[in-house]
Amino acid sequence: MGADTKQSDDIAQARVAASGVALLRDRLASGALDAITLVEAYISRIETREPEVGAWAWFDPEFVRAQARTLDAHRRAGRPLGRLHGLPVGLKDVIDTARIPTTNGCTRDAGRVPLRDAFVVERLKKEGAIIMGKTVTTELAFMHPGKTANPHNLAHTPGGSSQGSAAAVADGMVPLAIGTQTGGSIIRPASYCGVTGYKPTFGAIPRRGILTQSPSLDTVGVFASDPAGAAMLAEVLFGYDAEDTATHPEPAPALFAAATSKPPLKPLFGFVRPPGWEDADPQLRDAFDELIKALGDRAFELPLPAIFDTAAEHRKLINFAEMSYHYYPYWRDAADQLGKVTRDAIQQGNATLARDYLSACDMPKLLNAVLDEMMTRCDAILCPAATGPAPKGLDTTGDPIFNGLWTLCGTPCVSLPLLTSNEGLPMGVQLIGGRYNDARLIRTAQWLFDWADGASE
Repeated sequence: MGADTKQSDDIAQARVAASGVALLRDRLASGALDAITLVEAYISRIETREPEVGAWAWFDPEFVRAQARTLDAHRRAGRPLGRLHGLPVGLKDVIDTARIPTTNGCTRDAGRVPLRDAFVVERLKKEGAIIMGKTVTTELAFMHPGKTANPHNLAHTPGGSSQGSAAAVADGMVPLAIGTQTGGSIIRPASYCGVTGYKPTFGAIPRRGILTQSPSLDTVGVFASDPAGAAMLAEVLFGYDAEDTATHPEPAPALFAAATSKPPLKPLFGFVRPPGWEDADPQLRDAFDELIKALGDRAFELPLPAIFDTAAEHRKLINFAEMSYHYYPYWRDAADQLGKVTRDAIQQGNATLARDYLSACDMPKLLNAVLDEMMTRCDAILCPAATGPAPKGLDTTGDPIFNGLWTLCGTPCVSLPLLTSNEGLPMGVQLIGGRYNDARLIRTAQWLFDWADGASE
């Protein structure tokens, strides 16, 4: 019991150290805090906790220090500063980094060193961020677990596939991190690890230079301690890239300004019991009943039409069919080196009929027509981010049943660390917004985050 209590205290202290990203940014910009001083604190934390948590696939403290010294010299010379000047960011190990290993969590890509940065890495460097290192991913960003443990209890999973990014932020090893979601790989690990996870509208952040699993679903997202921090990072990543046909040449929303502004009216939440609700952990269901009751007239039950009941199967069919195509080289060259869960998914994709795939690809249009109408009745849909607290054991990444529906529809989602299980493990509250209404969702998420903390009126 004593060891568990100490671990909880350590996590709480780490969360405090990781909070206030805007304050860190402002102090770095003014010179009140040097980048080298900041990164030394994070390096010390990593050196202390990494042997237990295992969040990093590649980490070189001298590389981090070199970036910090360069940025400090840049500021002292009076040169213009980027929007993320001096802030360390962790990158999921499916995101290409020039001359830094990107191994996609699999044996076949061990030793792989790209020659070109991914779009998001180019943006980070342009805005003065520090590349802290590469965080652990599951095998090929699917469901075969990596080495990472949940910082809140090392015997429990951190989720997947962006497990290292979520765990690193949760443990105070880095204030910000980037991940990807094809099923539930931002929202679920954020829920399990007790941080804010933000998956933007599909196509908002270009994916060039990131491992392709399912181009109809793959979405880049971010982790932070609160919605404002997530907004600050995501805002600089939004954009258009001609190499990613899911992106559009239009202005990025002012996410951080939205997160730090007061809503004109208190938000209204539509509480949804998604497919799979009956199988959720009873304490999760009880916690949501209490949350809805506490929100009073700011929340109402919003029934989800029956058309959504088969969404999970349609998402999986699309995922596996596209995965079998894009992962064919891994299947062809080293199938015996892949984990069983990965092999099984590829095999299912290989057996998918074209008519079934094309039919599944039509589903988001139907679902979004219904969602668009539902979103006129509330500021955000509210539902669980996962089926309960993180499961025990590191041989699973948990169930994405409460995430895949929203990934299929391409809607923006945020997981907020507002609930706690009887065992002291986090349970996330998920908010879903209308497509392309990311700023409104972020503002609503920050309001709920502050309300839960007693700071909102």
